[in-house]
Amino acid sequence: MPKRSGIKRPTDFNQRALQIVREATDQEPKQEPPEKNPHAVALGRLGGKKGGKARAEKLTPEERREIARKAAKTRWGE
Repeated sequence: MPKRSGIKRPTDFNQRALQIVREATDQEPKQEPPEKNPHAVALGRLGGKKGGKARAEKLTPEERREIARKAAKTRWGE
């Protein structure tokens, strides 16, 4: 089942307890988000830019029509 909240909470009991204490005492966590590797970001973006277009070029008109039909059915519930 997907989580309903956008807030990420630790699953470890001790980390969760520390988070509750910090929230109760209005202390900010000292943890900063990890920095992203710019080379990995560029490589991922490069593949992402190519992927959809390359896939669309390989599909036959019948396959595209079936994908569109399935998407419309899912969206409109028919």
